[in-house]
Amino acid sequence: MFEVSVEDTFAAGHSLRNYRGKCENVHGHNYRVRVTLEGEDVDPVTGLLVDFVEVKRLLRKTMAYLDHQFINDLPPFTEVNPSAENIAKYFCEEVQKGLEEGGSAAPVRIQAVTVWETDTSVASYRP
Repeated sequence: MFEVSVEDTFAAGHSLRNYRGKCENVHGHNYRVRVTLEGEDVDPVTGLLVDFVEVKRLLRKTMAYLDHQFINDLPPFTEVNPSAENIAKYFCEEVQKGLEEGGSAAPVRIQAVTVWETDTSVASYRP
């Protein structure tokens, strides 16, 4: 089994609905997101599971939608609580869509998406 990961960062604000505590108030984070992909084999021609450049492009495209925004105002987070857990799932779904549209020489799937709200607070989603 092969595994590759890419990471990037973005900044955004949010507030948690149905939560009692400081995080129910509007506040922001410098988020860090890691997307980890896995597959059984690499492309026999390139030796790559997936091109890092393509995965970074998909990750940055998803980040651009959220970067320097109030996440609660953006679909699907107008309905879905913008917790780190739900943000990780959102990134998983969006990057997976991009992978399916772009195709890959070797079969690849998302193993996990991890979102840091701070250096010590992290949530992961595994499809």
